[in-house]
Amino acid sequence: MHFTKMQGLGNDYLYVFGEVPDNVAELSRKLSDRHFGAGSDGMIYISPSSVADFRMRIFNADGSEAAMCGNGIRCVGKYVYDKGYTDRTSLTIETMSGIRTLEMQVRSGRVRSVTVGMGAVSVREERTLNVDGRTVTGTPVSVGNPHFVIFVDDIEKAPLCELGPRIEKHEAFPGGINVEFVQVLAENRIRMRVWERGSGVTMACGTGACASAAAAVKTGRCGGDGPVTVVLDGGRLEIGVREDGTVVMTGPAETVYEGEVEL
Repeated sequence: MHFTKMQGLGNDYLYVFGEVPDNVAELSRKLSDRHFGAGSDGMIYISPSSVADFRMRIFNADGSEAAMCGNGIRCVGKYVYDKGYTDRTSLTIETMSGIRTLEMQVRSGRVRSVTVGMGAVSVREERTLNVDGRTVTGTPVSVGNPHFVIFVDDIEKAPLCELGPRIEKHEAFPGGINVEFVQVLAENRIRMRVWERGSGVTMACGTGACASAAAAVKTGRCGGDGPVTVVLDGGRLEIGVREDGTVVMTGPAETVYEGEVEL
């Protein structure tokens, strides 16, 4: 099987063009292993679509399927353009959370960055959880997949690895949830770290950045008059939060290497 390892701000996946195999969960667990496999946060399969230009399906490092991946979809755009599956720089991509639109910025014949119309974001009222006897208050947000955004005063002291896995599998979220810790750095500039459902700590999360920016604007921590810069472990994303409740994300997409594996 031929695959392409790609990353958006260090959020890396193995990309395959073709139909999803029956043993995809086992395959994703095996190849995602950073010691015995290729090493990644999961696998993304790309195929033709009957309702959009292309379709993407996302499988986490634990084999579970995700509805959407913001960093991953940018790399999908780069994949299909750079490899000649399309010569268009405006595309629609079918995902499990709906159709998303891409506008790709091309230099020297290669896609360098991508702007994604991420659709509507739903920010709900703050919720307080009891996590192993500890009180944690966060903002539930849906970006096609679920997030729990926790604002903190000092991101470096945030208990990401301690509370992340416990909140991910908390009884309040039967299907699991992504967990973001967020510190407001300045006007329309925030720092975010993430525990991703099914993958653990990752360098970046595109939908998490959208969720965090939308929650910051909704709660008055950031203004809605310009893009919110989200600083992640792997780099920065620019998130535009619109008055109609939709968000737009702009960030890089890069190819790491091509590989083959004997199945």
